[in-house]
Amino acid sequence: MGLTRSPARAFAAWLAVGTFTFTTAHAQVTTELVASGLQNPWGLAFIGEGRMLVTERPGRMRVVGADGRLGVPLLGLPSVEAGGQGGLLDVITDRDFHRNRILYFCYSEVAASGGGNSTAMASARLSSDSTRLDDVRVIFSQTPKVSSRLHFGCRIAQAGDGSLFLALGDRYSRMNDAQTLDNHHGKVVRVRATGGAHPDNPFVGRAGALPEIWSLGHRNPQGAAIGIDGRLWTSEHGPQGGDEINRPQAGKNHGWPVITFGENYGGGAIGEGITSKPGLEQPLHQWTPSIAPSGLAFIRSERYGKAWQGSLLAGSLKFRYLSRLVIEGDRVVREDKLLPDLNQRVRDVREGPDGFIYLLTDERNGQLLRLLPGR
Repeated sequence: MGLTRSPARAFAAWLAVGTFTFTTAHAQVTTELVASGLQNPWGLAFIGEGRMLVTERPGRMRVVGADGRLGVPLLGLPSVEAGGQGGLLDVITDRDFHRNRILYFCYSEVAASGGGNSTAMASARLSSDSTRLDDVRVIFSQTPKVSSRLHFGCRIAQAGDGSLFLALGDRYSRMNDAQTLDNHHGKVVRVRATGGAHPDNPFVGRAGALPEIWSLGHRNPQGAAIGIDGRLWTSEHGPQGGDEINRPQAGKNHGWPVITFGENYGGGAIGEGITSKPGLEQPLHQWTPSIAPSGLAFIRSERYGKAWQGSLLAGSLKFRYLSRLVIEGDRVVREDKLLPDLNQRVRDVREGPDGFIYLLTDERNGQLLRLLPGR
């Protein structure tokens, strides 16, 4: 674990594994295989010297060396209830990781007593030898717990003040909970990095409302990123149609399940069968049919040319491509479908400290890929 090589040697190692080129109507990009042999990888974070942390849904977290070599699973993880869509899910490093070695991860947490499960988020310190997690502390636990293997959500983004946004699913069978404030189902929450509701949250002090809630009316968010504008952006799964890009804001209601561009599986309207209603937010972009978006990242570097700077990238689990969304102000004005022949479920999308985009593919033999501009 933690093996490093010079950039030139690491680059040669990647090339030895393989490169693949895909051409789209607007650009040519190339993927390089950084690592393989990951079982349903879900989240990706960068820890310096070309190394990365990767979570595997069955409940493992590994260091991927700069040479692509997989480390053994880290010690110190809490108990994870893996099954269905649940398991060990997202991971990010603290913005001062280079100094404090703190990271945050979320996972499916089983009830301490009784039955059910929910999404939890923990902080931890990566040991100096990168073999274990120390000082593991649960800083948020979704309530109530329910018996479900679906819709955990579980994407994390760190705001400029160090607080944490966590996007949470509606747990599928509890979709109507997304419209009430006495639970965390179908919500985006904002907590301090040490735990506890952020004091500026919109419902702090409101009777009957949980103070961690930032926004409501979400179904199953699977992507979260802080935008070029410094604000939170998310992607979420609709039912059958109506996958969305949103920019959750304090106290705003994004409508699920009152309004949606989707329909019940097998057909038929959901609720009133409407797509808009006063007081409910519209998505910035929606996909029908559903692409099952997962992972979200903005291109900040010039690695792919200035025309791509500011673009928003989202993975597609269903159609197995990478979506590039062109943003103008508050509008998505165009979508380019990249890697149409990848034939793997794109689970996570991240921009690395080197300015390149990295992808995780959600397969039993999942891959970590690096996206390069076409040559």
